[in-house]
Amino acid sequence: MKSTFRFGVLLIAFAALFTMSARAVPGVTGPAPKTAYLIPVKDNWQIQGALPENAFLIALQGLANTDAPRVYVEYPEAWHFHDFNPLKDFYATRYGIKFTRLDTPDAALTALGHFAKGYVVWDKKVRPSLNVAFTAAGVLRAVVVDESLIPLAEKHGLKLLADFRGKFTGQSDVQIYQWAYDQYWAKCSRDYLIWMGGVAGDTMEPGVADLAIAFGAFVTDLSANPKDVEEYAFHKRLLAQMKPTAWIMGWHSYPKDTEGQWVTLTSGYGLKVIGLNTFPNGTFMSQIGFSPGFKLTNSNHVTRESTLTAEKKLYICLVQSDSMGIGAWTQPERGQIPYNWEVGVDGAKWYPAAMEMFTKDKTPNDYFIGGQSGYMYPAAIPSDRFPGLMKEMNVLMPLMDQHTVTIMDHTDRGIPIGYFDLPKRVVDEYYANVPDTIGFINGYAAAHTYDLRNGQAFMSYDYYLDEHRPEASAVADLDELARVNPKRPYYLLLHVRESNSIKRVISIMNGLAEKPEIVPLDTFLKLAASNKTFQTRYKDEKPAGQAWDATTQ
Repeated sequence: MKSTFRFGVLLIAFAALFTMSARAVPGVTGPAPKTAYLIPVKDNWQIQGALPENAFLIALQGLANTDAPRVYVEYPEAWHFHDFNPLKDFYATRYGIKFTRLDTPDAALTALGHFAKGYVVWDKKVRPSLNVAFTAAGVLRAVVVDESLIPLAEKHGLKLLADFRGKFTGQSDVQIYQWAYDQYWAKCSRDYLIWMGGVAGDTMEPGVADLAIAFGAFVTDLSANPKDVEEYAFHKRLLAQMKPTAWIMGWHSYPKDTEGQWVTLTSGYGLKVIGLNTFPNGTFMSQIGFSPGFKLTNSNHVTRESTLTAEKKLYICLVQSDSMGIGAWTQPERGQIPYNWEVGVDGAKWYPAAMEMFTKDKTPNDYFIGGQSGYMYPAAIPSDRFPGLMKEMNVLMPLMDQHTVTIMDHTDRGIPIGYFDLPKRVVDEYYANVPDTIGFINGYAAAHTYDLRNGQAFMSYDYYLDEHRPEASAVADLDELARVNPKRPYYLLLHVRESNSIKRVISIMNGLAEKPEIVPLDTFLKLAASNKTFQTRYKDEKPAGQAWDATTQ
């Protein structure tokens, strides 16, 4: 009773934090506006193409949305978060927002130019100068332009606040970001740090730049690869100065380092990531909560207290990870089989209306799973930071009606991708800090960490369905797994890479030699807890409390 009371007080306090503020702030939800602007960007992100115009419009959105959700950017159908494309219509029909289109940069600046104090010029010959311009724009409250857009800015009475043309010619990334650090870091946020990574070269996809400018955050794409000694050291300097509760928004740079190296480094400082650099409309979505009277409900099948009994058969659970927005949600086959959709609990903070849209569109076969407070590798999290992150997760899970926890740890240990096992100390942390969840799942590729305590099964993926794996080969793989695991019940947890179509997954399931029972995750975990045919197993690792640092590997 006492723990329930404390949790209720905590939940009320957290809800108050989300709904009450002296003014609207990105990341803090409130009521929807009656009107807003809709600004389209072009499906061209090349430096010599439409990137300058697109970057200008996204930066203007960040300025206009700093204290209210005024501007929604309309991204092309091919944008990475394609499942978010129907959201603007949902805002109109469900929330009653009336959008006014601003189809040109001139029209956008006419309506919104008063939010800017001036303009900052970046150098198209030096790609990192655009990241410096985003940083400067947030600090100086400016729009971001290349040389071709200067006449437009001055037409609307904006004054030059910073000009980076020729400023960084011949300089390394470290030199460029060091200059930006010396110039702007003291005035930048310690709550948010923006990694404008992803694609590189002559292209940039700065979907998260609106948040960078609204938050006054430092923008960079420094390497997390220890071989890049100077960039790596500078990277660590930035992380060490962030608040313990800070968010790293964006994504790592594909040609500089790996996802594993990057998240290992951020996790080593107890910080959490929200990806990707293509994440769209963060300033707009995060300021609008659920519509009046709406409560998110999941397609729950069991509770923490439920008891099921597994039969002597093959059980398969299909999990599409990598979050909502970039998967197969809009495909016509959705709903034909039980499917589990990974939704980080942070959806309640960053895109609640999208979660409302998905919830209203779900079928009884669509089950939302999640947990984790941001993207992080638990084996790398310092021991003194772990309980706080789990406390945050425990508060958010009821808001999302989530009752299972997904875990991925690819802490960089200087070995090839595909190693996702957890040491016992990390498993102990989850059991100690998340007592109310139905159970836990772990991995990305196949892993081998299993446990069962207090009726909570801790299961790992047995198979990773690559979207490029031929169907016949996938069927043969799964048949082989069923053969080499002859004891029944056999619980086969299957990770479906988000680029797979549901139609393809159904075809593979229908091709199996042994007909499985396909079940949702909450049912799967309860069945696994009822008849333990798996071996308890962990990975031995470093002593408890020692943070991971790739330089010591």
